[in-house]
Amino acid sequence: MKALVLAEKPSVARDIARVLGCHTNISGAIEGERYVVTWGLGHLVTLADPEEYDPKYKEWKMEDLPMMPQPFKLDVIRQTGKQYQAVRAQLHRKDVGQVIIATDAGREGELVARLILEKAGNDKPVKRLWISSVTDKAIRQGFAALRDGREYENLYDAAMCRAEADWLVGINATRALTCKYNAQLSCGRVQTPTLAMIAEREERIRTFSPQTFYGIRASAQGLSLTWRDKAGNSRSFDRERIEKILRGLEGKEGLVISVKRSPKKEAPPLLYDLTQLQREANSRFGYSAKETLNIMQRLYENHKVLTYPRTDSRYLSSDIEPTLTERLKACAVGPYRVLAGRLSMQALPKKPAFVNDAKVSDHHAIIPTEQFVQLDHMTVDERRIYDLVIRRFLAVMYPASEYEETAITVSAGGESFFARGNVRTNPGWRKVYEQEGGDVSGGSAAGLSGPGGDGQDGDGLAWMDGESSAGEEGRIPKDISRLKEGDILKGLAFSLTQGKTAPPAHFNEASLLAAMEDPRAYMEVREGAKAKEMAKTLGETGGLGTVATRADIIEKLFSSFLVEKRGKDIFLTSKGKQLLGLVPADLKKPELTADWEMKLSRIARGELSRETFMREIRRYAGELTGQIKDGEGTFRHDNLTNTKCPVCGKRMLLVKGKNSQMLVCQDRACGHRETISRTTNARCPVCHKRMELRGKGDGQIFVCACGHKERLAAFEARRKKEGAGVSKRDVARYMEKQRKEAAEPVNNTFAQALAGIRLDGKE
Repeated sequence: MKALVLAEKPSVARDIARVLGCHTNISGAIEGERYVVTWGLGHLVTLADPEEYDPKYKEWKMEDLPMMPQPFKLDVIRQTGKQYQAVRAQLHRKDVGQVIIATDAGREGELVARLILEKAGNDKPVKRLWISSVTDKAIRQGFAALRDGREYENLYDAAMCRAEADWLVGINATRALTCKYNAQLSCGRVQTPTLAMIAEREERIRTFSPQTFYGIRASAQGLSLTWRDKAGNSRSFDRERIEKILRGLEGKEGLVISVKRSPKKEAPPLLYDLTQLQREANSRFGYSAKETLNIMQRLYENHKVLTYPRTDSRYLSSDIEPTLTERLKACAVGPYRVLAGRLSMQALPKKPAFVNDAKVSDHHAIIPTEQFVQLDHMTVDERRIYDLVIRRFLAVMYPASEYEETAITVSAGGESFFARGNVRTNPGWRKVYEQEGGDVSGGSAAGLSGPGGDGQDGDGLAWMDGESSAGEEGRIPKDISRLKEGDILKGLAFSLTQGKTAPPAHFNEASLLAAMEDPRAYMEVREGAKAKEMAKTLGETGGLGTVATRADIIEKLFSSFLVEKRGKDIFLTSKGKQLLGLVPADLKKPELTADWEMKLSRIARGELSRETFMREIRRYAGELTGQIKDGEGTFRHDNLTNTKCPVCGKRMLLVKGKNSQMLVCQDRACGHRETISRTTNARCPVCHKRMELRGKGDGQIFVCACGHKERLAAFEARRKKEGAGVSKRDVARYMEKQRKEAAEPVNNTFAQALAGIRLDGKE
């Protein structure tokens, strides 16, 4: 008898088939002597649309809500129906005796496979392949240690509860809002709290009132010191007080009270999980969370040089430790040859801090595989992400960075002044980030990927050649050996310093991902036992959404026109602001989704029954729908234009997408939209900024913010003459993508989120 191996995607299926010796291509599968390998295309089966339960649900009517299917039906996704039939045919072959689930090792991967098997009526025993990378070695080891599929029943229950709960809450609330206010409005347990966080940040910025603060700086012989009062404050909002102190310091000498030199060590930063990698890539290269995930997926599936990307751990499990030397040898190429080669030839730490079984759940941190690397086969984007991961992987195996911290205290006129500085004595892991060669998109690989980025990572320590960083602690020259306790500093120059308190920055994708990962600052209840319990829940569940879904949530906010980008910053649209005023308050709280995720984790561990959870969700969905029905708010389109919809004749709305401006029909039943301008990768010949492409057909024109304008035909001719840039093929591909996007329905947010459910009732 043969075993049917079910992979999640064709690329993974081909790799598994090759390792298992399957070489015969048949309809939707690859066959060998012992195995038949088939695949999904992501999800092939999903929860059925509302109209599958009753034809009346094709029309969105308030009186039909809430919809409470019991039991839920499964439906084959029409676009991938042919592959489903191929999988089903292989499953029911008489010579197939068992099924091996080889989808992604996680909750959603489990759901992909189980829905297919359930819809196809599988009654054969199930085994599970659980691997974190798709290299030949990992596949062979995984098949040598297959697990009983029954071990993952609880994980499947958790996945189904998530899908059914999102269906009940998302579809009922979305239909209720849309019917109540006759506008394309959607909400969800992760999407809406994320939107509420953006709104709260904007409100804090709007109401912020800057205050001027003052301080005193003393300087002499290259030494810069900062004043502090007895309470340790280096700034005051009382200018008169500071000026009085400053007058009393005129002509005063300084007495060195203490000079303390302390050796310090700085441990290397932790390995990357997906969220941290997305934040770093956004800060450094401007990649969206979705773009980073897509690049990572290619490096995992196609190049096979990095491990499974959808992980929330920054540690490795102990079973990975023996493979580290082989992984180092695999990535010892190009700019990493010396760094990785040196590590691979020496003994690794006996008890490395980055190995911790207790901090690894389903998947360990993102690291290189044992697959040999061919950097020239990667795109620039892939090289950049690969560079981030490899340098972080190398850094954790280098020793701590060492530096000497010097703290100086000076007394002058009865006032105290301080300076603190760091001088690096041994680079340690920071050597990985020094510019030692290699090239990524025209720049040093090392220069592109030092830790810390814009300070969001918190892993970096600022250094200056020859002296410490200048800040509130003052500045110390590198050569301070002459200073000692009891020295007199003559010729001190005292000056008043001032600055203004600054409001919090607007969210960008990097900082929004960080807030979603840890939304405790946005909890409504912040004191008492209840607040502690909620904070613990958020910590245990990883915040809003999961590492696998946060990128999609941000994309949905843009595609629903609830938020827009201005530069790199994210702002609420009028639609987003109005929606938050109409959504029930409970759905806007981070505590809600944290509670869900905690319960789903308990289901996966077998500590909570699926029935108990779903009973609570049905009750909650009914209450939520009732609150929306009874709402007294109003929704007003404030972006109507005089342009008539070519389909229904109604006035269209001007909306700003993530990288484009569109006209969208105000009638949700019509759904017509057209792109009027889109930010491209084409660079302006004057200022080199990215230009917008406006218009249609032969009349399309590139427009830059600096005022430069250029017709598409002229642009193509210029770039062809220069021998670089956008080719006709690139432009054709871009135009085809634009046409496809223009043909998509506007109200597709939940359709994407719930894998094909058609919320508008259309085929």
